[in-house]
Amino acid sequence: MWRRLWIAVAIVVFDQLTKFAATSYLARHGEIQLAPFLNLVLVHNTGAAFGFLSSAGGWQNVFFIIVALAAGVFILWMYRRLSAQDGLLAIGLMLVLGGALGNLVDRLIHGYVIDFIDVYYGTWHWPAFNVADSAITIGAVLLIIDALSPGSRHRN
Repeated sequence: MWRRLWIAVAIVVFDQLTKFAATSYLARHGEIQLAPFLNLVLVHNTGAAFGFLSSAGGWQNVFFIIVALAAGVFILWMYRRLSAQDGLLAIGLMLVLGGALGNLVDRLIHGYVIDFIDVYYGTWHWPAFNVADSAITIGAVLLIIDALSPGSRHRN
Protein backbone atom coordinates (compact mmCIF):
# COMPACT_ATOMS: atom_id res chain seq x y z
CA MET A 1 0.00 0.00 0.00
CA TRP A 2 2.96 2.39 0.30
CA ARG A 3 2.81 2.85 -3.46
CA ARG A 4 0.24 5.66 -3.04
CA LEU A 5 2.46 7.74 -0.78
CA TRP A 6 3.58 9.65 -3.89
CA ILE A 7 0.17 11.39 -3.85
CA ALA A 8 0.95 13.08 -0.53
CA VAL A 9 4.47 13.99 -1.69
CA ALA A 10 3.11 15.45 -4.94
CA ILE A 11 0.55 17.54 -3.04
CA VAL A 12 3.22 18.97 -0.73
CA VAL A 13 5.52 19.82 -3.65
CA PHE A 14 2.76 21.34 -5.81
CA ASP A 15 1.36 23.25 -2.81
CA GLN A 16 4.75 24.75 -1.93
CA LEU A 17 5.51 25.64 -5.56
CA THR A 18 2.18 27.43 -5.99
CA LYS A 19 2.59 29.27 -2.68
CA PHE A 20 6.08 30.39 -3.71
CA ALA A 21 4.81 31.59 -7.10
CA ALA A 22 1.81 33.33 -5.56
CA THR A 23 3.91 35.05 -2.91
CA SER A 24 6.56 36.16 -5.39
CA TYR A 25 4.10 37.52 -7.93
CA LEU A 26 1.30 38.87 -5.73
CA ALA A 27 3.67 40.65 -3.32
CA ARG A 28 4.84 42.76 -6.27
CA HIS A 29 1.66 43.10 -8.32
CA GLY A 30 -1.23 42.78 -5.86
CA GLU A 31 -4.57 41.08 -6.45
CA ILE A 32 -5.25 39.52 -9.85
CA GLN A 33 -8.72 38.85 -11.24
CA LEU A 34 -8.75 35.62 -13.26
CA ALA A 35 -12.51 35.31 -13.82
CA PRO A 36 -15.71 37.06 -12.65
CA PHE A 37 -15.71 34.67 -9.67
CA LEU A 38 -11.99 34.03 -9.06
CA ASN A 39 -9.12 36.21 -7.83
CA LEU A 40 -5.60 35.52 -6.72
CA VAL A 41 -4.83 37.35 -3.46
CA LEU A 42 -2.08 37.05 -0.88
CA VAL A 43 -3.31 36.16 2.62
CA HIS A 44 -1.19 35.17 5.62
CA ASN A 45 -3.49 33.00 7.73
CA THR A 46 -2.31 32.56 11.32
CA GLY A 47 -5.46 30.60 12.16
CA ALA A 48 -7.03 27.44 10.82
CA ALA A 49 -9.88 26.95 8.36
CA PHE A 50 -11.89 30.14 7.81
CA GLY A 51 -9.40 32.06 9.95
CA PHE A 52 -10.44 30.20 13.13
CA LEU A 53 -8.24 31.41 16.03
CA SER A 54 -6.36 33.84 13.76
CA SER A 55 -6.43 36.55 16.43
CA ALA A 56 -5.49 34.27 19.34
CA GLY A 57 -2.18 35.96 20.05
CA GLY A 58 0.38 33.53 18.62
CA TRP A 59 -0.01 30.35 20.70
CA GLN A 60 -2.26 28.87 18.02
CA ASN A 61 0.67 28.28 15.64
CA VAL A 62 2.28 25.79 18.05
CA PHE A 63 -1.13 24.21 18.62
CA PHE A 64 -1.76 23.76 14.88
CA ILE A 65 1.76 22.35 14.38
CA ILE A 66 1.10 19.73 17.07
CA VAL A 67 -2.32 18.91 15.58
CA ALA A 68 -0.84 18.52 12.08
CA LEU A 69 1.95 16.25 13.34
CA ALA A 70 -0.51 14.12 15.32
CA ALA A 71 -2.87 13.92 12.34
CA GLY A 72 0.00 12.89 10.09
CA VAL A 73 1.06 10.09 12.43
CA PHE A 74 -2.55 8.90 12.78
CA ILE A 75 -3.13 8.96 9.00
CA LEU A 76 0.04 6.94 8.37
CA TRP A 77 -1.01 4.46 11.06
CA MET A 78 -4.44 4.09 9.41
CA TYR A 79 -2.90 3.88 5.96
CA ARG A 80 -0.58 1.10 7.03
CA ARG A 81 -3.57 -1.00 8.11
CA LEU A 82 -5.37 -0.81 4.76
CA SER A 83 -5.75 -3.69 2.36
CA ALA A 84 -5.38 -3.57 -1.42
CA GLN A 85 -9.18 -3.26 -1.78
CA ASP A 86 -9.19 0.08 0.10
CA GLY A 87 -8.07 2.17 -2.88
CA LEU A 88 -10.50 5.07 -2.47
CA LEU A 89 -9.80 5.27 1.25
CA ALA A 90 -6.04 5.19 0.62
CA ILE A 91 -6.24 8.02 -1.92
CA GLY A 92 -8.40 10.08 0.43
CA LEU A 93 -5.95 9.60 3.28
CA MET A 94 -2.98 10.57 1.10
CA LEU A 95 -4.74 13.74 -0.08
CA VAL A 96 -5.48 14.75 3.52
CA LEU A 97 -1.92 13.90 4.56
CA GLY A 98 -0.39 15.89 1.71
CA GLY A 99 -2.56 18.90 2.47
CA ALA A 100 -1.82 18.77 6.19
CA LEU A 101 1.91 18.52 5.54
CA GLY A 102 1.81 21.35 2.98
CA ASN A 103 0.25 23.70 5.51
CA LEU A 104 2.56 22.37 8.23
CA VAL A 105 5.59 23.39 6.15
CA ASP A 106 4.20 26.95 6.02
CA ARG A 107 3.64 27.09 9.77
CA LEU A 108 7.15 25.82 10.47
CA ILE A 109 8.84 28.22 8.02
CA HIS A 110 6.65 31.34 8.20
CA GLY A 111 4.51 31.00 11.33
CA TYR A 112 1.37 31.22 9.16
CA VAL A 113 -0.25 29.53 6.17
CA ILE A 114 -0.10 31.21 2.77
CA ASP A 115 -3.53 31.36 1.10
CA PHE A 116 -4.06 32.84 -2.34
CA ILE A 117 -7.21 31.51 -4.04
CA ASP A 118 -10.25 33.78 -3.64
CA VAL A 119 -13.59 32.46 -4.93
CA TYR A 120 -16.51 34.86 -4.77
CA TYR A 121 -19.97 35.74 -5.99
CA GLY A 122 -20.89 39.42 -6.10
CA THR A 123 -19.64 40.84 -2.82
CA TRP A 124 -19.63 37.46 -1.01
CA HIS A 125 -16.15 35.91 -0.75
CA TRP A 126 -15.32 32.39 0.38
CA PRO A 127 -12.31 32.52 2.73
CA ALA A 128 -9.05 32.42 0.76
CA PHE A 129 -7.48 28.99 0.47
CA ASN A 130 -4.61 27.12 -1.19
CA VAL A 131 -3.73 23.84 -2.91
CA ALA A 132 -3.21 22.06 0.43
CA ASP A 133 -6.67 23.11 1.62
CA SER A 134 -8.16 21.85 -1.65
CA ALA A 135 -6.42 18.48 -1.23
CA ILE A 136 -7.71 18.17 2.35
CA THR A 137 -11.26 18.95 1.20
CA ILE A 138 -11.17 16.51 -1.73
CA GLY A 139 -9.59 13.86 0.50
CA ALA A 140 -12.29 14.34 3.14
CA VAL A 141 -15.00 13.99 0.48
CA LEU A 142 -13.40 10.73 -0.71
CA LEU A 143 -13.30 9.45 2.88
CA ILE A 144 -17.01 10.21 3.28
CA ILE A 145 -17.87 8.56 -0.06
CA ASP A 146 -15.88 5.50 0.97
CA ALA A 147 -17.61 5.33 4.34
CA LEU A 148 -21.09 5.70 2.83
CA SER A 149 -20.65 3.56 -0.27
CA PRO A 150 -22.54 0.29 -0.47
CA GLY A 151 -20.27 -2.63 0.11
CA SER A 152 -17.76 -0.69 2.14
CA ARG A 153 -16.76 -2.74 5.10
CA HIS A 154 -16.82 -1.28 8.57
CA ARG A 155 -13.29 -0.86 9.86
CA ASN A 156 -12.64 -1.47 13.53
